[in-house]
Amino acid sequence: MAETSGGALAAYRALLGAQARAQTAYRTSFVIDVVGNVGSTVFDVLTVLVIFGVTRELGGFTLRETLVVVGLSTCAFAVADLLVGNIERLPRYVRTGLFDAVLVRPLGALPQLLLMDLPLRKVSRAVFGLAVLVVAVGSAGVEWTPARALLVVLAPLAGVVFFGSVFVATATVSFWWVDSGELANSVTYGGRDFTSYPVTVFEGWFRAVFAYGLGFAFVSYHPALALLGRADPLGLPAWVGWTAPAVALVAAVGAAAAWRTGVRHYRSTGS
Repeated sequence: MAETSGGALAAYRALLGAQARAQTAYRTSFVIDVVGNVGSTVFDVLTVLVIFGVTRELGGFTLRETLVVVGLSTCAFAVADLLVGNIERLPRYVRTGLFDAVLVRPLGALPQLLLMDLPLRKVSRAVFGLAVLVVAVGSAGVEWTPARALLVVLAPLAGVVFFGSVFVATATVSFWWVDSGELANSVTYGGRDFTSYPVTVFEGWFRAVFAYGLGFAFVSYHPALALLGRADPLGLPAWVGWTAPAVALVAAVGAAAAWRTGVRHYRSTGS
């Protein structure tokens, strides 16, 4: 068993190494890609700054408070997109039959897909997202306690797990509906945009579905409230802000179940 595990890890390292060598073979092009890929994340932050150019509060939150929400969201999504985002290619693998080749290898299908075409150029987004979070938390006047120090580490990690689970769960739909890419994007990238603002900005059924039905409120909004020591304007108790890891675990379990069901459903090309 130990030899089998060691062999699998060696194979995964070989896949990752091959991807790294292939993507960095043309260094100038790779550096340009790395720099260029930070653009969309910068735009997310600039959008918030532009909004605060014409208002002093957004959903009852100041600029510094909102930037904590943005930082948590940006950091979590950027890292999840780097590590798991290329699972979006699954519909193409299913449609063309490349997924058959993945299944016949003596390795886990999901880790293979995550290491195939791993977008190392997106590392700039992850670094920028982390920088935004550090600056936002540092300038927000957080009254630090050991619990909050732990939360500022756990909350972004939970957000990575949550967004990664969303990537996997939505991509799994392609086992039944190959042309499901737009639906998946509306949830993943729509969820990213939703978590970039305090949920008090939204109202009605839309807030209920995205914030609590799908769980996006636990990525950035509630952890930000806990870090800032603010009561929830929507009336939920303060302890909800500390539940992000538990929500992320539930999302991961759900995504794993959906993935296993999808793989069992798969019947090769043309099915």
